[in-house]
Amino acid sequence: MNRQLAVYVTLFISILLFGCSSRNAPAPVSSLDNHTKQITRKVNISGSSYKVNKGDTLYSIAFSAQKDFRTLAKLNDIPAPYTIYPGQRILLTKSAQKQKKTKKYTNSSKKSTVLIQKNNKKLKKELDQPKQREYVQKQANKKVSAKNSNPNTKVIWSWPAKGKVTRRFSTKENGYKGLQIANKQGASVLAAAQGTVVYAGNALRGYGNLIILKHNDDYLSAYAHNSKLLVKEKQEVKAGQKIAEIGSSDSSVTALRFEIRYRGQAVNPAKYLP
Repeated sequence: MNRQLAVYVTLFISILLFGCSSRNAPAPVSSLDNHTKQITRKVNISGSSYKVNKGDTLYSIAFSAQKDFRTLAKLNDIPAPYTIYPGQRILLTKSAQKQKKTKKYTNSSKKSTVLIQKNNKKLKKELDQPKQREYVQKQANKKVSAKNSNPNTKVIWSWPAKGKVTRRFSTKENGYKGLQIANKQGASVLAAAQGTVVYAGNALRGYGNLIILKHNDDYLSAYAHNSKLLVKEKQEVKAGQKIAEIGSSDSSVTALRFEIRYRGQAVNPAKYLP
């Protein structure tokens, strides 16, 4: 009898311990993540340099850093069509460029220094030519500049989407740098002016599915948080052409974020739109 009782007691204790361990077990990972809100990542690139990631272009980096793409191209000796590659370090400021040059020359050997001096003397000698050659060279340069120039014709703007403007441009340092136009998922996003697609992707943090159009050397426009992109990079688009569909990529609301950049700096779109 006592032996049978001991068996029952042991069985009861085992069941009790199993129940406790089940109640203390961690919840499934999926149940913890189902209602986690999407975190909006940092939008702007800051600092003196930036390491290129997959999907970046010089235009997208310049846009995020609020720089003129031509300034970055000049700082980094990147010729048109401004090809960059993952892992490349892009300088964002002149001070970073000076530091890079100082470090390069400091680490150079005496042999390299002598070579540079010789090249400089040679260059100076070549420049010290008769005035006639100088005149001819200037004329040639003028012809090349005139031939390759891209005059900044006036940009005629139109609204990029229908809907309610729920956020407006702010001049504050961390303020909203565009217009937020709310509409339903899949509503049309239109090119606000004629231009060329210089970026189409989702590598730029904080903008989701993004399109950047270049209208001339001074003006860019951006269309962010789209659900679908309908154009590709290097594609020419007409004013009013459908280029995307409104969505909520990398955003908590379904709306278009529309920005206009003048020489890299964000400007108030309301001052340009009819």
